[in-house]
Amino acid sequence: MPKQYSQWMAMWAICRATLRAIFKSPQAIFFSLFFPIVLIMVFGALTGGGGGAAYDIAFDAKSDTLNPIYFAIKSSPAFDIKEGSEESLIDRLKKGRISAMIEIKAPAAPGGPSEVHLKTTSANQRELPMIQTLLNSIIFQVSGGNLHQNLLAIIKVEEIPGRPYKMIDFYLPGMLGFSLIGSAVFGVAFVFFTLRETLVLKRMFATPVKKTYIVLGESIARVLFQLATAVVLIGFGTFFYGFTLAHGWMTFVELLVLSFLGVAVFMGFGFIISSLAKNQNVIPIYANLFMFPQYFLSGTFFPKTLLPQSMQPIINFLPLTALNDAMRKVSFEGLHLLGVGKEIIILIVWCLLVYSVLIKIFRWE
Repeated sequence: MPKQYSQWMAMWAICRATLRAIFKSPQAIFFSLFFPIVLIMVFGALTGGGGGAAYDIAFDAKSDTLNPIYFAIKSSPAFDIKEGSEESLIDRLKKGRISAMIEIKAPAAPGGPSEVHLKTTSANQRELPMIQTLLNSIIFQVSGGNLHQNLLAIIKVEEIPGRPYKMIDFYLPGMLGFSLIGSAVFGVAFVFFTLRETLVLKRMFATPVKKTYIVLGESIARVLFQLATAVVLIGFGTFFYGFTLAHGWMTFVELLVLSFLGVAVFMGFGFIISSLAKNQNVIPIYANLFMFPQYFLSGTFFPKTLLPQSMQPIINFLPLTALNDAMRKVSFEGLHLLGVGKEIIILIVWCLLVYSVLIKIFRWE
């Protein structure tokens, strides 16, 4: 009796063949590993940090709200005032999500100076000098430009325990997202277009292997390659530049889960592009139309808070934004996957939308 044909064995055979082809491809290795590693080395070698045009701060609930300095700080475009309970604000301060907490104390004696109590953490040391400069400027203006003759307020700084924030903690998740989106979109789009144009897909379809298993075999190979890339990039950043993994191996695994979700979404766009493209020359155009806006809007190379406030609602729902934000919250802030539920939901919604479109337009010939 002839042995029944195994679709799973066929799928794994396709997967292994695809993996070998990927690892033998200089382009795949360069854009997925070498190029991001070079960028990590460049950014990791830099010190300090670039703050945005507006610093996120919060007022202590005990602040003197009738003090003119309070109104001046609140109306300053240099500061974005955050609100919340004292417990939640302190927690956000320790995680580097706000730059400082400010308590404005009334003068100890009539006619005496007020005290601007600036509470910060080691996570925000790179922003502290600029915040102090801005506060001194505000005090000077409120004093009528006569600060030395009439000392209106003095600034006192208190540092509470917090996790040291390094530039690599911002840039490595961005470089990881950069690698995943580029390799997934370009890799899938070019490969499936080539397989279709050379009639390889048609020949595969003529074999006993079902369509689903052909696509699964190719997709699993690319997912494994992308996860291997993520492992290398995270390991490189951790061992050479001290990238923060808040909960050690647990955080590492959670970053891989997020990488998998991101790759699933980006591969879907790659499949769509391969189906829409009429020739290979238009694939880079379609791919870059999808990727380039996200490189510069999603907080890959610089904080997305630098962009106009009116753009933030759109920016926050881009798939690369969700991936970058989730990875930074998990790696540095120490949140677990349930803590980044909003970002995960955004990625899942994109996944459902992309593959719903793909089912309707995917072509074998």
